[in-house]
Amino acid sequence: MPDSPPTAADLRAVFDAAEDGTVGLEEELMLLDAGTLDLAPRAGEVVDAHAGDPRFKREMPAAQLEIVTAPHSTVAAAVRELARARADLAAGVGDGLRVAGAGAHPFASGLGPLNPGPRYAAIGAEYASVARRQLVFGLHVHVGVRGADRALAVYNALRAYLPDLAALAANAPFYEGADSGLASVRSRISGLLPRQGVPPALESLQAYADALRWCAFEDPRQWWWELRLHPRYGTVEVRVPDAQVTVGETAAVAEVMHALVARLAERHDAGETPPVVDSWRIDHNRWSACRHGVDGAMTDLVTGERRRTRERLSALLDELGGCGAARELLEAGGAAARQRAVASERGLRGLVAWLADGFAPAPVSPARTQG
Repeated sequence: MPDSPPTAADLRAVFDAAEDGTVGLEEELMLLDAGTLDLAPRAGEVVDAHAGDPRFKREMPAAQLEIVTAPHSTVAAAVRELARARADLAAGVGDGLRVAGAGAHPFASGLGPLNPGPRYAAIGAEYASVARRQLVFGLHVHVGVRGADRALAVYNALRAYLPDLAALAANAPFYEGADSGLASVRSRISGLLPRQGVPPALESLQAYADALRWCAFEDPRQWWWELRLHPRYGTVEVRVPDAQVTVGETAAVAEVMHALVARLAERHDAGETPPVVDSWRIDHNRWSACRHGVDGAMTDLVTGERRRTRERLSALLDELGGCGAARELLEAGGAAARQRAVASERGLRGLVAWLADGFAPAPVSPARTQG
């Protein structure tokens, strides 16, 4: 598909041809100076050194690079590719650089240069210093959903779960050298750009195509919400999680996303249509996820009943069949709490060293990463 807004017919063709249940992972990672552990705006050098390797890509910030896996039939297979890519990247950056995963760097400046290239130059020209503030790092999980109308139904239903998923994956409590007071500052920084946060409900593929055309995008990838129907890949792309420290934690989060999409597709096939909820109600819970992570409380989007986030997530994991690694993450209090514990012992520089030490993959149990 060209870099121009797709038509409704284009979108229908992509999703009707999609392979059901596939999963692909994209990790946005921070590149560090090995000596100072500050961000190193040298991602272009690293990607160029791996020229021709489709797993490694530039992103907008010059200190950010991305690992992209191929689509796989199971989470386990996608995670195996991710683990190999992490190992190859850690070994290939050279002695002067390191790589780490988290939603934001704990002490780096909030402003940084962009990678060169026409696409990022255009974004920088339009969004000025806001573009240079996008030093945040996410995990994107793509799940294939065959059937355009089916994918649209899954998308609309999945919007309601974004706060729960964000709380489980919250991993950015520190920013510019201080504790932000949040479980994740990432969404607050991303939100400086338009088309961020909780996405709009879409009544049809025509409505989606009309929105992309109305925005006059030269590149429809600038539809930057925390959830989207990917117009090229035929996937439901969940963009709400922060980048995770280890391969195992990435696998745990991805397993939940994959299982939830499959469950919502099953409900659609059975004729169950969850209510489409106003974005402002979802965003109300999204703030709790940002502020408190798994230790907050959220409001039922229909009844208004308040419930602890841990209880909501535990019930969701039960419905999805357990997701044992995610349950361990939940019971441990989440990644943000662990970052604070490490920082209290080692300081922020020690925390970044700990993040980098965790990047090198450890063996991942296949039992914990079944899609």
